[in-house]
Amino acid sequence: MTYSPDLVDSAPLEDPRWQQGELVEVVISDLSDSGDGVGRVNQRVVFVPDTVTGDRAIVRLVRVKPQYANGKLHELLEPSPHRIRPGCIVADKCGGCLWQHVDYSYQTEAKRNQILQALERIGGFSQPHIGPMIQVAGSLGYRNKATYPMRRSPTAQVQAGYYQKGSHLLINLNQCPIQDQRLNPLLAEVKQDIQKRGWSIYDEEKHRGKLRHLSFRIGRHTGEMLLTLVVKEGHLEGMKEQAAEWMERYPSLVGVGLNINPNRSNVIFGKESYPIAGQSYIHEIFAGMTFQILPDTFFQINTENAEALMQEILTELNLQGTEVVLDAYCGVGTLTLPLAKQAKQAIGLEAQPEAIEQAAMNAALNQLDNVTFQLGTVEKLLPSLEVQPDVVILDPPRKGCDRSVIETLLQIQPDRIVYVSCNPATLARDLKALCEAGAYTLTRVQPADFFPQTAHVECAAFLTRTNFLG
Repeated sequence: MTYSPDLVDSAPLEDPRWQQGELVEVVISDLSDSGDGVGRVNQRVVFVPDTVTGDRAIVRLVRVKPQYANGKLHELLEPSPHRIRPGCIVADKCGGCLWQHVDYSYQTEAKRNQILQALERIGGFSQPHIGPMIQVAGSLGYRNKATYPMRRSPTAQVQAGYYQKGSHLLINLNQCPIQDQRLNPLLAEVKQDIQKRGWSIYDEEKHRGKLRHLSFRIGRHTGEMLLTLVVKEGHLEGMKEQAAEWMERYPSLVGVGLNINPNRSNVIFGKESYPIAGQSYIHEIFAGMTFQILPDTFFQINTENAEALMQEILTELNLQGTEVVLDAYCGVGTLTLPLAKQAKQAIGLEAQPEAIEQAAMNAALNQLDNVTFQLGTVEKLLPSLEVQPDVVILDPPRKGCDRSVIETLLQIQPDRIVYVSCNPATLARDLKALCEAGAYTLTRVQPADFFPQTAHVECAAFLTRTNFLG
């Protein structure tokens, strides 16, 4: 069963131990959708990071509410059979991965169960058909992008890494087991070069200094790499010479760029970017299509598993070349272009102008002339479409679809809907709205593990109009 605080049972029994700072013994019975272990103390739920189903532990209560509490692992009394030794030496500190202590087969089981519980409890679906987890890329070395905040240590050493769990304390890394291993030499050596150059490192508390983040991208199939320096402002002394040195040292590095972000915020990239050496993008092959990807382009982090999910969508739809396909929330056309290759016509809707420009460019790059892109929100564009789509692809952000989008879909009633989601809770909510009036039937859900070692899960839900004969 998947837990979140808003689903916790009410009316717990009185318990004098239910106070902040108290130590309690807890047997972990499940994993929450945020990745924490879940146990009970006298009918109250306790969420405990760094635990796994089957652990018996002493837990310190750190945040106490009437029905539930957040705890901290104090002592592990009996380890779970699903508990393993993390492969990363800083796994207990770094906030990049939450589940390196969890056996991978159990990770995928927990994620599949997360989808099931959301569909049953939120969506009201009885025994929905959920396929086996897609996991072709492996559990490590899968990330095609890594962006690291930077700082100077108390001894003035240049550091880059991820923040410690629940804090802004930077954990310095020289390699990362979940990023594409071809990027590891760059992470360690680029920091050394920055140290030698004496470049100013950004201090987020004082909003001073220049160099804020290091960002790496790699084409998993092409091997092309891109290095981007994110700065608060201006110019780094000797950066052209250093960029040329990096380009010579790393043959797969096709470009070094500068991104300027002057804002005091946790948004990584600013609006202004330009190349220092080489090109401003990498090429990647995805589902047989060639894409140009910029430093800040949204592109699925797990290329191989995303391709496998794309193939599931193509197989399920079995397009005959006569269909009009609408891709809502289309981004740079990652789903649109493979669908367009098999459809009569494809239309992409996207609210971000930069993404629309890249989508159109990628369509031209692949010589597709049956696809068009429209700039605007799905809420505004969908009701004004001049064509009746046969298939609608939904791939919204984590918050899911606006209710007006659901209502418009119920009005226009495309034959089939594919809903791609990274949030089982909002997926279940939206599927319920589409199916509860009887207009659509949920045929199956296909999960895919885009983010091994974390609690995040992606899936595609397939819906068919109830009176569609196919």
